[in-house]
Amino acid sequence: MSNTQILVLYYSRFGATSQMAHLIARGIEQVSQCEAIIRTVPKVSPNTESTEPDIPESGPPYASLEDLKNCDGLALGSPTRFGNMAAPMKYFLDGTSSLWLSGGLAGKPAAVFTSTASMHGGQETTLLSMMLPLMHQGMLMVGIPYTEPELINTKSGGTPYGASHTAGSDSNQSLTEDEMQLCQSLGKRLAEVAKKLKA
Repeated sequence: MSNTQILVLYYSRFGATSQMAHLIARGIEQVSQCEAIIRTVPKVSPNTESTEPDIPESGPPYASLEDLKNCDGLALGSPTRFGNMAAPMKYFLDGTSSLWLSGGLAGKPAAVFTSTASMHGGQETTLLSMMLPLMHQGMLMVGIPYTEPELINTKSGGTPYGASHTAGSDSNQSLTEDEMQLCQSLGKRLAEVAKKLKA
C-alpha cells in the first residue's frame, strides 16, 4: 500500500500559523507510512489587477486543486480575521467547486487550526468557519479529544475543534508547550484516521 498523504494547507501572515502547520506535519509523520505535504495559498490584493507570482519567493509551494484531489486527508489552517478565516484561504476554497461537483473530497478526514491575537479573539469561530466548506465537500471532521491532557491544562490556545495559538496583539508570542503538543497530537490523530480510512 502506498503512503497515506496528508495535505497541510495554510495561510500565514506573521509566521505563527506556518509554525503550527509544521508541528502538525511532524505529528502526521509520527504515524508509520504517513506523509505530510505542506502547501500555502497566495495573498489576495484589494487591487484586482495585482497578482502573485506562480511560485512563492520562499516557503512551501502554492496549493493546487490536484493537491486536494490526491490527498488522503487535509489539515487546514488560517489566522483569524474578525472571527473568520483570512480572505486568501476563503478565496482558495471558493475555487474548489469542481471538487465539490465530482465528490473528490467526500469521505476524507480533515482537521483545522488557527492563530489569534487574543485568547477570545475568535479562535473557535474561525475553526468552525473553516469546517463549513469542508463539510459541504463531504469531508469528515477530526478534532482534539479531551484524552489529550494539554487540552484540559492549557492556559493559552487549544480547543476540541482544532489546534489554536494565542499570538498576542503584536504577533510576537511564541507557541507554548501545550499549543505545540496539541498541534502534533492533532496531526497524529488525523493521520491515524486517514490511514484507517484508506485501508
